This record gives sequence, C-alpha cells and structure tokens, in this order.
Amino acid sequence: MEYTQLGRTGLKVSRLVLGTMNFGPQTGEPESHAIMDTALDAGINYFDTANVYGWGDNKGRTEEIIGTWFGQGGGRREKTVLATKVYGNMAAEGDPWPNYDRLSALNIRRAVDASLKRLNTDYIDVYQFHHVDRLTPFEEIWQAVEVLIQQGKILYAGSSNFPGWKIAQANEAAARSGRLGLVSEQCLYNLAERRAELEIIPAAEAYGLGVIPWSPLHGGLLGGAIRKSAESGRTATGRSADALANSSVRAQVQAYEDLLDKHGLEPGEVALAWLLTRPGVTGPIVGPRTPEQLASALRAVELELSQEVLDGLDEVFPGPGPAPEAFAW
Repeated sequence: MEYTQLGRTGLKVSRLVLGTMNFGPQTGEPESHAIMDTALDAGINYFDTANVYGWGDNKGRTEEIIGTWFGQGGGRREKTVLATKVYGNMAAEGDPWPNYDRLSALNIRRAVDASLKRLNTDYIDVYQFHHVDRLTPFEEIWQAVEVLIQQGKILYAGSSNFPGWKIAQANEAAARSGRLGLVSEQCLYNLAERRAELEIIPAAEAYGLGVIPWSPLHGGLLGGAIRKSAESGRTATGRSADALANSSVRAQVQAYEDLLDKHGLEPGEVALAWLLTRPGVTGPIVGPRTPEQLASALRAVELELSQEVLDGLDEVFPGPGPAPEAFAW
C-alpha cells in the first residue's frame, strides 16, 4: 500500500479509503468485519463512515459494526485513521423534533458523543461536515469544533459535498480565529463526472485540503457495466441503468470499455487508478460489498496507466477545463 499526507496535515493515510456505507444495509456484520480485517492487512488505514449510515430505522448501524470490530482488539483502532460525518437527521423516524441535524453547536456536541459511543472509541481522527449548512455561521461551527479538539474527542475537521466557495469561506473563517480549518473534502469525482475540476479541486489545493473522491465507479457505470450485462444476460440496475438508457452516455461507456479491452485492462481498476493520478487527490473511497470487490480495488493501487491510456481516457471523458476559461474567455 502507498501512503500520502492528508492535505497539508502531518497525518499519513493510505491511497485507498475504505468506505463502509454498505456495512449493515447490504453486508452483514461478520462479512463487514472480514472486509475490514482484509483491508487493514493490505495496509488500508483510512476508514470512512457517517452517523446516518444504516439509513432509516437503522441509522447508526454502520458505526456500531465498526465499533464491534474495534472491540475485538489486536490494534485495530490504533492502526486505523477513522473518519465519520455529521449533518444528517438522527432523530427517530417520523420524529420532527428539532436540533438533531445540521451543524449547530448543539447538534455537533450531541452527534459526536453518540458517534463515539457507537464506534466504541474515545476519539475520531477526522470529523466531517456531511453537507453545507446554510443556516449556521462558520464562526459557530468552528467554536464547536475547537471545544471538541480541546476535549480530545476529534483531531481534524473535514467537509463533504462543499462547493469551492464554501471551502474558501470555511477556511477564511477558521484563519481569522487562528484555527486549522478544513483538512479534507469528499466530493463526487470520477471519469464520468469531472465537474469538481472546475472549482472544488482548485479550492482544495489552494487551501491545502486532501481530496477524497466518492463514487469513483459512478454507481458501477465505470466498472464494466455493458460488458457485465452482456456476460450475465441481466440488464444494469440503479444509476447505471438510468445512465445507459441515454444513447450518448451508452456510446461513451462503450468507447471506454473498448479502449480498455484493447489494452487488456479492467474498467473498475482503471477508474480507480485514474483518480490516483489526479492532482490533489489523496485517495478514492472504495465501498466493497464483498471481499472480491476489495481485492479488485487493491490491484488499482499498483496499476500504472500509460500515457496512451490516459490520453484515450481524456478523449472518451473530456474534463470541463479550468475555471474561468471553461465558461468564459
């Protein structure tokens, strides 16, 4: 496994991030534990989750599964850089009671204590804001974060799904009070969805945030969706099915798969390896449902893409270009 610094911090993290969103809803606890063991054995030390994972009546279940894994000992917690998120509503389903979501100081305090209990740990390495809160000023957010740091409950703060201007606003507010500010940004970024290159990634680079792309296979679209459908005789489902129903998208994905067939490469592995070549990217989040999917992701770290392949990928999936030239003169 390769390691890099998380943005401008001294924290060393693996070039792949283990996403845990499937733990609970799709992958049971024993297999989730096996996947985490395999990931740690392979050198993946950065695990990502969120307080709402598990969803619906099972919100928090994913953090609980990680917590029981930590409880097995063997240095699991000590070896893991743990990231979780706050923002989503954690009130019971159908309960409209306020202050159980967003980024008020009250909810941040309440949410971090609940996550620590579920995760069976006394601190969180990277505490991430899952979404922009348009109602809470950053001065309040950073004051709440500073209290948690002083209490030893969190070490760093990160963001997820922030536009570039919010990254700037957040870190300028932090700088005014002498605080470190955001150290990472999780954003939707992959070969088929490159809009992050316009503003988010340049802002992250300028302010020293590590970029953690989520959905690196774009819901399976970049994992050989057309080939797999032909081999299995089953049509794609979910986001892939919706995308492939568009004839221009289908033609683009077919060109992508044809390019990689020509070079004897696996689509899913190439999609991850491409992200590892991108400026500012710390490592993509991989969310395996099975050990086999994790093994495929691990191979991507060792995959070196030739310039011919990189040029071909840019032809199939051209990026938007830099801002403001992409939309102005």
